Amino acid sequence: MAMLIAAALLFLALHFLISGTRLRDVITETIGDRAYLGLFSLASLAAIVWLAIGYNRAQAGADPQLFDLGQGVRHLGIPVIAIAFFLGVQGLLVRNPTRVQMGQPTAAPADVIHGVVRVTRHPFLWSVVIWSAFHLAANGDEASVIFFGTFFLVSLFGTAFIDAKRRRKMGAAWEAFAAKTSNIPFAAVISGRNTLNFTESLGWRFWAAVVVFVAVLFTHYHLFGVSPFPGGWVPF
Repeated sequence: MAMLIAAALLFLALHFLISGTRLRDVITETIGDRAYLGLFSLASLAAIVWLAIGYNRAQAGADPQLFDLGQGVRHLGIPVIAIAFFLGVQGLLVRNPTRVQMGQPTAAPADVIHGVVRVTRHPFLWSVVIWSAFHLAANGDEASVIFFGTFFLVSLFGTAFIDAKRRRKMGAAWEAFAAKTSNIPFAAVISGRNTLNFTESLGWRFWAAVVVFVAVLFTHYHLFGVSPFPGGWVPF
């Protein structure tokens, strides 16, 4: 468990003490965006690999069950994770100034507010929030709380950190974009600042998300050793 905790602390520190603060601005001004993003990506990937190794070892050892919300919660996995994939895969494919990119983001609001960006300007991070929250609730063991809780915290607070960074970088262009979008899913739609467009939402990015989701759904048992289907059914 100690390895898992250390890896979680490293991953949190990378995002809360560096990426999510003005220290990032100081570093990028010194070494440039490309060098920073390269180094930060390598460090984050190393931390994720360390997290995965620590999680597997913790589950193989003494891993106390902290809570059990029952089979009903676990049976919600397919529809809940489908929503996460719907947001996340499309979020990686759509143009959006909140995405990680080299240099200063300058995308005009009119060019990027479509599809899942109408739902939230942070579709990928909210997909990770949903994914991690479900797995944390469905498992309930100490290792899962630490592992999935780490991704939950980084993704949830990461939305606010990115907003702050883009506001400093983009100025008035960001304010115009933020005025017509929302961090919290559907908040801009509910407040009347934006509207849903189902034609946009059912484009090729949606079908790409469907393909990826179905592929992961039917290979989940072989990849992670746990069936996502009720009753533990294994398709092949």
